[in-house]
Amino acid sequence: RRALYLLAAVPAASLAWALANTGPILAGRAVAGAYPWVPGLGLELAVQVGALGWLMIVLVGGVGALVLSYSARYFAAGDDRLARFAGLFVAFAGAMLGLVVSDNLLVLYVFWELTTVLSYLLIGHDAVRRASRAAATQALLVTTLGGLAMLAGFVMLGQHAGTYRWSQLAGALPEGAYLVVALLLVLLGALSKSAIFPFSFWLPAAMAAPTPVSAYLHAAAMVKAGVFLTALMTPAFGEVTAWRAVLLVAGTLTMLLGGWTALRQDDAKLLLAHGTVSQLGLLMAVFGAGSRDAALAGTAMLLAHALFKAALFLVVGVVDRSTGTRDLRELSGLGRRAPWLAAVAVLAGASMAGLPPTAGFVAKEAIFEVLLHGSAVERAVLAGLVAGS
Repeated sequence: RRALYLLAAVPAASLAWALANTGPILAGRAVAGAYPWVPGLGLELAVQVGALGWLMIVLVGGVGALVLSYSARYFAAGDDRLARFAGLFVAFAGAMLGLVVSDNLLVLYVFWELTTVLSYLLIGHDAVRRASRAAATQALLVTTLGGLAMLAGFVMLGQHAGTYRWSQLAGALPEGAYLVVALLLVLLGALSKSAIFPFSFWLPAAMAAPTPVSAYLHAAAMVKAGVFLTALMTPAFGEVTAWRAVLLVAGTLTMLLGGWTALRQDDAKLLLAHGTVSQLGLLMAVFGAGSRDAALAGTAMLLAHALFKAALFLVVGVVDRSTGTRDLRELSGLGRRAPWLAAVAVLAGASMAGLPPTAGFVAKEAIFEVLLHGSAVERAVLAGLVAGS
């Protein structure tokens, strides 16, 4: 198990790269490059890292290193599935890294589906349990079908523009019904990947996965892929009515339904899963608003959510391992026995609730401020998000 501490250096290396390039990227100088891959198909590994990609690299690398280190104590000594888990986990981190730095939409799709396949294998870690196999298969089917729809949208946009490089394609968009159909297909992929209504059902079922998998895939990485894609494309598509309408309506509905369902859970992990669905809805709605201020507020929430939700999942894993249960009705007096764990849980929970002076408070205040001074539609969305909170 101690080898996982060494293995954590792999995602930590991407974090170190991001931190070393903080100055140029946040000053507006994106890191870009292109490397030949399949010349016969005109495919190249085109890379572009701006501020949003930089933030995702920090989360993918930083949280990945943390969760791998945590796994060294989470799994039992002598677990014969540990090597498989470690290999899949690092491969997933690499696929997620490729996704957030890709400038070519077809290459982005390749990494998108790699994360789908690897998440299927990670969710089904305990292949003896029927629930694990069923949850993994459900997640695979939903996200793969959404991904295929997204690919069709990418092809429509790329064929019209004559390039699949997003940095070039964003300025050569089609018009009319052709654009609307392409955008709706892309949104199908983003919404299904991020468990947005009506695709929300697969994420709570995926809690059959080990807690480190839940903390990484379902708090910091995989479910953020759809949010990342939406945030990346909204500056170009934000003025298209269909794009904004789908994101605002689906995001608000998801936040309300996810929050309502979370209140009815007794399993701490399921409570966090439905809370994650709710907060993903919040992120989609705010990025759907389309303004620069909304994008900045959404980015702050993206960071805050990854930090507090990953921390809460890891706390639940410790509670489960030390007490043998995640049932909230059976847990009492734990704070006295584990005060440091309670302190971490309280701080992360306060951030999730949006209490000052936490990062969650700063992000939610920014979101509410943006929507309050927006259009009548955005103020209606604000009412929904306040109710969801």
